[in-house]
Amino acid sequence: MMKIPYLCMIRNCKHVQRWQPSAFSPTLSSQWNQRRIMLRCKSTYLSKDENKYYVTTPIFYVNASPHLGHLYSTVTADCLHRYKILQGFNSKFATGTDEHGLKIQQAADAAGKDPLSFCTSVSETFKHLFRSCSISYTDYIRTTEERHRHAVEHFWSVLQNKGLIYKGSYEGWYSTQDESFLTPSQVGDALDSSGKEIKVSLESGHKVEWMKEENYMFRLSDFRPQLLDWLRGNPRAVQPERFYQAVLQWLQEELPDLSVSRHRSRLQWGIPVPNDPEQTIYVWLDALVNYLTVAGYPDKHEQWWNVAHHIVGKDILKFHAIYWPSFLLGAGLPLPQTIHVHSHWTVGGKKMSKSLGNVVDPLERSQRFTTDGMRYFLLRQGVPDSDCDYNDEKVVKLLNAELADSLGGLLNRCTAPALNPAQVYPYFCPDSFPSEQAAGPRSRAVAEDYHMLDAVKSLPAAVEQHYENLHVYKALEAITGCVRQTNGFVQRHTPWKLDRGDSKDHRWLDTIVHVSLECLRIYGTLLQPVVPEISNKLLSRLGVQPGERSWAALNFLPRYQGMYCPFEGRPLGPDSGVLFSRLESPNADKENLRKPKKAAKLLK
Repeated sequence: MMKIPYLCMIRNCKHVQRWQPSAFSPTLSSQWNQRRIMLRCKSTYLSKDENKYYVTTPIFYVNASPHLGHLYSTVTADCLHRYKILQGFNSKFATGTDEHGLKIQQAADAAGKDPLSFCTSVSETFKHLFRSCSISYTDYIRTTEERHRHAVEHFWSVLQNKGLIYKGSYEGWYSTQDESFLTPSQVGDALDSSGKEIKVSLESGHKVEWMKEENYMFRLSDFRPQLLDWLRGNPRAVQPERFYQAVLQWLQEELPDLSVSRHRSRLQWGIPVPNDPEQTIYVWLDALVNYLTVAGYPDKHEQWWNVAHHIVGKDILKFHAIYWPSFLLGAGLPLPQTIHVHSHWTVGGKKMSKSLGNVVDPLERSQRFTTDGMRYFLLRQGVPDSDCDYNDEKVVKLLNAELADSLGGLLNRCTAPALNPAQVYPYFCPDSFPSEQAAGPRSRAVAEDYHMLDAVKSLPAAVEQHYENLHVYKALEAITGCVRQTNGFVQRHTPWKLDRGDSKDHRWLDTIVHVSLECLRIYGTLLQPVVPEISNKLLSRLGVQPGERSWAALNFLPRYQGMYCPFEGRPLGPDSGVLFSRLESPNADKENLRKPKKAAKLLK
């Protein structure tokens, strides 16, 4: 009797049994239709590898320079990677470039370069952008590397040996720009720039052409039942919910077998099919295997592949949620734990394109608005399940309000010599700020202060949940709300008006500053995955050492709970200037030109 793969997902416990099929063959689909997946719980804990975490971005196509969407994907993955490290995980973070395919071949020809030189040049621009934006990847993969060729050839051979790849004839629509085969229902009519009628992809709008050639086919049609069982048994496999539902909707229709090679006469720039040099492996199969290559496939991949999480744009969801899991099931490998999907960035509500002249250069903007400024904006404004609109004015207003004025202003107030002449983490006075239940006549705290403490105390748990779900914008919204409350706390009690010569006033002033610095320590620690440079500057100013910045160190205001505080009485770190300098509005020059004209009219 053949073993049937099973899935066990137990919420809120550490026991997770992954999809681990031993083998699949074309004859198994009928059995899958008749059998249900067995659900069972393993009573043993995960192995020593349970503290490992593996996050990937898509590998980016090198037919053009990087754009804002590439940076958004990568900053999102970097945020998740940094967050996991703060939690004590051994995290691997992979990004890189996809360098095979017809589009690359054509782009290299147009540039007058050989394909590899062209790919190397463009890949370096991605690397430069990522270095400039503090992307802390642990592996940068290029599909032209020998280790990747070896992984792809092995993966192909596994599928072929299991009877899942066969030689056949493909006839249908193909989009060169999308490197994608389409069904008739995915194609519509349109007019090109000259008014000629053409066929286009309904999803991307790119031109498609009818193609007929002999090549290799993958038995995708066999895997629809398994994919449905996987998704229904693991409703958080694809996030957010709207994209999970989109994949389920696609699976309501039968899946046609997939062409997984091109004839060498049409496509030379790619990995040849093993034992058939007349065929080139389909670019998407080649590209998707990169995730396994980085994990160490085919020799030592288990420890990392069992903890894989993908971050992808919505335009490549079908490749990652249908094709890729089918390939993996066929090869007898576990499926990714999560596929996190995000939407696109637009300008003025329109898709960025060279023809419209609205393409945003991410490197130029990160230099203009600072690296951390750009990271903060993208993660604060980026909502995964809906498109987001980019606007320079919006960037300036957000960063000035939340980083320069609110967070920077709070740090400046509490560390300035006027309020903190000794330049130390001052002592907390429990008489001035007792627990709410013990509040008496000597208490200087009011109801709003206790509300603030409750909000900041619960903040790490809320931020953790939002980071886990990759709702970083919600995490930043929660942090910003608490920063406002802390500013309100300082403003409400006007410590600059207190008399240092009066012992009670002095103790209360120190307590106000102590509480505010504790709030800032929590904010700085939580913000590290988003704005690493700003967080480092803030925590260093507070005198918080590198070993005191982990998630485990998030113990807010221990003196209020009658516990020891390691920071109390400690000297502050050196003053390295303002936390975040206010940015000039893009329209500032225009406004300055108008002002003299108004003045001239008044003189008349």
